[in-house]
Amino acid sequence: MTNQTSSPKGRAKCSSCEAVCCRLTVVLQPEDRVPGHLTTYSPEGLHVMKHGQDGWCVALNGANMNCGIYETRPSVCRRFVMNGPYCKAVRADYYDSVTASARHTSAA
Repeated sequence: MTNQTSSPKGRAKCSSCEAVCCRLTVVLQPEDRVPGHLTTYSPEGLHVMKHGQDGWCVALNGANMNCGIYETRPSVCRRFVMNGPYCKAVRADYYDSVTASARHTSAA
């Protein structure tokens, strides 16, 4: 995946979004029309978007960091508000974990 350098505390922009929300578990609703090869079931039995081994949603176009099924994306993705409180919290948590991992790696 590409690694954008914008601050998690700054405003996300469509042109430079890190798509960190695409690492979240997306629970599908009955009205969602996502192709079956992009979905799976969680251990709890929930119908969810599948993630790749890298932890990113399989519908994410990693080269452009955008959704490959944007027009038919799940309803929860449609409701996710860019720069809203949850977006900012998810981005901050992600960058905290990336920073901690980098510190751990460099200390080893």
